[in-house]
Amino acid sequence: MQLIQQDPDLSAYLAADEVIDHDHPVVRDAAARLAGRAADSYAYAQAAFEFVRDTIPHSADSGDPRVPWRASDVLRQRTGTCYAKAHALAALLRAEDIPAALCYQRLAHDGGHGHAVHGLVAVRFHGAWHRQDPRGNKPGVDARFSLEGERLAWIPDGKSNEVDYPVLYVEPHPAVLGALRAARDRPALRQTLPTAL
Repeated sequence: MQLIQQDPDLSAYLAADEVIDHDHPVVRDAAARLAGRAADSYAYAQAAFEFVRDTIPHSADSGDPRVPWRASDVLRQRTGTCYAKAHALAALLRAEDIPAALCYQRLAHDGGHGHAVHGLVAVRFHGAWHRQDPRGNKPGVDARFSLEGERLAWIPDGKSNEVDYPVLYVEPHPAVLGALRAARDRPALRQTLPTAL
C-alpha cells in the first residue's frame, strides 16, 4: 500500500499540538529517560514503541474505564485505547525529532457484527514511512517494531470490509478525536467508536 502524507511538509510531522503535546514535561521526561538508554534514533524509536506497547495497558484489556486522549495524560495515567496509545507514541517520537504520523485501519468489531476504526502510528526512517501498532500484545496479537515489513496487530481482510487507510495524518482524525473527547468513560466510547473514516 502506498502511504500518503496529509501534509507534504515533513516538518508538520514533528509539531506539538493539544493532543500530541510533546512539549509537556511528562512527555519530555519519558523521552529523556528512553533516549538516555538508546544508542541511536532507531534504538530510541524501538524503545519508545516497546514502552508504549508494553507498559501502558490497553484499557479494553485491563478494564480501565478512563479515556485519556492527550499524550501526556496517557503517559501519566498509564492507560488508553489504541488511539490514545498512538498519540503517546507519536509524541515520544516527535520529542526526539523523529517524524511520526497517525494512521488508521477499519477492522471488524463486536465479533464481526460491525466495524471500528483502529489507530496506528507511522514513523519515518531512511526516506520512507513504516507503520507500527503500539496497541499492546495479548493472546493472538503479536505486534512488533519493524522497518523490514509490517508487524501489525491485524491485517485487514477485504472480504470482511476491513480497510487499511493510506493517509498519514499530522493530527488525530476529527472523527476519532471527537469520539474520545465526548466519551465519559470507555463503555460510552465503545458505543460511539468511529466505524469508518
